[in-house]
Formats: sequence, structure tokens, C-alpha cells
Amino acid sequence: MDRKDAGYRNTEGEGRGGQRVSLLSNCTSGGCGAKIGPGELSELLASLEVKEDPALLVGFGGRDDAAVYRIDTERALVSTTDFFSPMVEDPYLFGKIAAANALSDIYAMGGRPVFALNLICFPEKLDRGILRDILAGGAEKLREADTTLAGGHSIFDHEPKYGLAVTGFVDPRRVLRNNACRAGDALILTKPLGVGLVMAGLRGGEASPALVKAAADSMERLNRRAAEKISGNSSLAPHVHACTDITGFGLAVHASEMAGTDYTLVIDSASLPLLEGALGFAENFYATAAGQRNRNYMESAPGSGPAGKKIGAAGVSAALQEIVFDPQTSGGLLISVAAEAAQELCGAIRRDDPAAAIIGEVTPRDGAAVLIV
Repeated sequence: MDRKDAGYRNTEGEGRGGQRVSLLSNCTSGGCGAKIGPGELSELLASLEVKEDPALLVGFGGRDDAAVYRIDTERALVSTTDFFSPMVEDPYLFGKIAAANALSDIYAMGGRPVFALNLICFPEKLDRGILRDILAGGAEKLREADTTLAGGHSIFDHEPKYGLAVTGFVDPRRVLRNNACRAGDALILTKPLGVGLVMAGLRGGEASPALVKAAADSMERLNRRAAEKISGNSSLAPHVHACTDITGFGLAVHASEMAGTDYTLVIDSASLPLLEGALGFAENFYATAAGQRNRNYMESAPGSGPAGKKIGAAGVSAALQEIVFDPQTSGGLLISVAAEAAQELCGAIRRDDPAAAIIGEVTPRDGAAVLIV
């Protein structure tokens, strides 16, 4: 569809009565920052009883990015779902970001997405052209991912929400788990941090169009090319031990899930790739509710670090700590790779994702926190 035909060329749509409507004004939160906090979510899920199935290789029992169900010795299904309310005014851009975010879970598991189903919640009061733009944006991103749109489900709701249920294939012998890192591994992050802070700046009227565009460009960029370097028949794939994508729980919580119970992830704060303006917003005391939930989880959950905290960040500025806790919408992949292959892999990823950087290493857990910045 030619986007010019949609009638929403600027940042606002037009309501059914002809009145200008701000997409964000209909939302109390947006993007992956709308997630239920990691601590509360763990408590809710702990009480559920689920059916056991030996073919389910990755499922409810872990904290991985998607489920993996074995078909035979060479094929497995990888399945995920993700949706949220808007974090940008442009509905077409929102559709692209939401689709890229949902596809990311398949890439993080080493899989290849093959088809997707739309998930749509939309206020009855809003013009249907806004919804048309959202769906068109999502469809464009699916075409870019060489993934078929196969159907979906829609309901009326008080706030607009959009996302996808995505199914793909993965070799069951080459599934990338989020907690299979090894001591001595190097850590690569493929996209810059700070999306939540820049979007907070947008809502506060302080983020320039250039800063917002840089954040939006990062959010809508697929993790496909980076994933191709670490999965399938890539020569570097055997050196990759673990992977996850950084979304609403921020770098800190997702890194702690990668560390598991046996390792500590040591992050070099000077090596973190940052979106322009993000640190400035943190220094000016911008923050997000989701970032605070992530901080609370890392500083209050039982751990082996100082005072039982899961994170040690002595000497790191409060602003930079905020970056580590910041919720990312459609963030990059965090890859744990053998140290001897890290430079080659990072260089290969940078050809498509120029912000990619080696940000730290994996060490054995020895009385330290789960994560040290």
C-alpha cells in the first residue's frame, strides 16, 4: 500500500468526527515498557500447573524468549507472541516497530520465522484509517523478514494495541537458549540502549525530531541479519553459546537471566552503545516506571552480591545505571560467544548493525552479584 493514501502523513491521525487525534493520548503506557515487572510476573507464574510434554524442548519452565517444540530429529517449531500499545505517534511506524519486536524472539532462539498472526486491540472511537496504517506497517516488516501474514484476531478496546503471534523453524540441535553462556565468553550487544529514555523525552516534549528518529530507526530494525551470523550454517554459529533479545526488562534483568545460577556477567559501561540523547535524559532525571520496576527487581531480589543484590554497580553514575535498567522496545540481541571468535563475529554483525559492540564477559559466580557493571 502507498502510505500517502493512508491520510496520516504527520504524527497525528484524524478522529471519526474529523477531529485531530493523538495516538499517544489514548495510551497510559507504550512499547515494552508496558510489561508486568519481572518480580511480580515470576510470582504469578509460579503458581500455575502445566502439562508436561517431552517434545517441548523450551517452554514454561524457563525464562527464554520463545517456546520450542520438537517435530523430529532435524526440525522443531519455535513460537512466540508479543504485543503492546504505541510508543510513537505515527501508526504506520508503530506497526513496523511492533512487528520487528515480535519477530525478534524467534531470531533470539536461532530460528527462522515463517508465518505470523496479527493481534489487534483498537478503540471503537478512533478512525479505522489509523488501524489500516498500523496493519500496513506490520505487513511491510513481515515482508522484509520474508515471513507470511496468515491471519489474526481483533477486538475493540479502550487503548490501541498491536503485535504478532509468530511461528518459525529451528534445528532442535542448534537452539540458542538465553542461559547457556560459558565462563570466558565475550558479550556482544547488537543495538544501542536508551529507547525508553528517549521515548520518555518525547512524551515530555524535550526530545528533538532527530533523537526520536534515531530511536525509531533502531526499534524498527530487524534483528534478522545479526541472527543469520549466529545460527544456521554460519561458520561462526558453533562459537555462540547463548542469546537473548533486550526488551522491556532492560539490559540488567535480561543479562541476569543469561547469567543463571552459575555465572556473573561483567559489563564494561564505557563500551555500551547508547542512543544519542539517552544519557542526557537520564542525567536530567527522566525515567520510566518499567525502568524502576527493573531496578527494584535487581536490587531487592535475593542474590549473592553485596547486601543480597543481584547487581553491583559501584562507581557507575546514577544516569548510566538508569540506562542499564531502561526498558527497550525491539532492542538488540545480547550474544554470549567464545572469546576467540568475538571480534570476528562483532565485525560481521557491524556490517548490518553498526552500533554492535563487545560490552563485557562471562565469569564464574564466586560470591559476586549476578551482574556487575
